[in-house]
Amino acid sequence: MSDKNDDKVRLDKWLWAARFYKTRALAKEAIEGGKVHCRGERCKPGKEPRLGDEFVIRAGFDEKTVVVRALSTVRRGASEAQALYEETADSLARRESAAALRKAGALGVQTDGRPTKKQRRQLGHFHDTQD
Repeated sequence: MSDKNDDKVRLDKWLWAARFYKTRALAKEAIEGGKVHCRGERCKPGKEPRLGDEFVIRAGFDEKTVVVRALSTVRRGASEAQALYEETADSLARRESAAALRKAGALGVQTDGRPTKKQRRQLGHFHDTQD
């Protein structure tokens, strides 16, 4: 899996090679936006991940905790990319339970679509009485 110069690789390049993000630019943007943490702290795109490092990666509703198993600067197929990291069992359980809650509709208000004109008027009256 590793090439001869893969002992030093940038974090944004590794995230791209591990297929967490479609482009290196998106990986860099996510890192700079605080969506990637190592040991509870924000990372920089130039950080060099090491074998055994644990990263918390947020994407949308999901938050993955992964452990680096191999380094690569080359983006390959999905099966080879999954060999670069291992998701922790705790992270996998949390993501599955959160997905089940989202599917059940427990997080948020269940609506039937856009409000009708009558419902919008009622909302307006409700907001006016709150002030």
